[in-house]
Amino acid sequence: MSKLTPINADFDAMVRRSFAKQSMMAFIGAEVAEVRPGFCEIHLPHRDELLQQHGFFHAGATSAIVDSAGGYAAFSLFEEGDGVLTVEFKLNLTAPADGDRLIARGEVVKPGNTLTVTRGEVLAVKDGREKTCAVMQQTMMRIVGRPDVSG
Repeated sequence: MSKLTPINADFDAMVRRSFAKQSMMAFIGAEVAEVRPGFCEIHLPHRDELLQQHGFFHAGATSAIVDSAGGYAAFSLFEEGDGVLTVEFKLNLTAPADGDRLIARGEVVKPGNTLTVTRGEVLAVKDGREKTCAVMQQTMMRIVGRPDVSG
């Protein structure tokens, strides 16, 4: 990925403010770990409430954090007051999400004025070892001039 330049010099704070408003992320216990221009990493600690019947993280939790990681990677390149919405994403679950926590990393592949393409990866961390458990491709829409869909 080539070096991306954010429009907003305070992109990190903008992303974290928006993330803090996501009640679902708070509900499941997800946290933003890192933000760079065109990149976002989200961590999700293990909780029994997030597991499916075999004891692995549920695909819903896995997809939720990587959708947000990709979305915030795109959002980091937007202006203050813009909004961001997922248009579509494809997720491949490549291994059971078995671990003490999940790490979702999203990065911009192709920025655009309206649509931004991202990719993401989810790693399950168990006993200090990381294993890819999901990969995603996503399209995000930049929303401009809609105060009701800002941040």
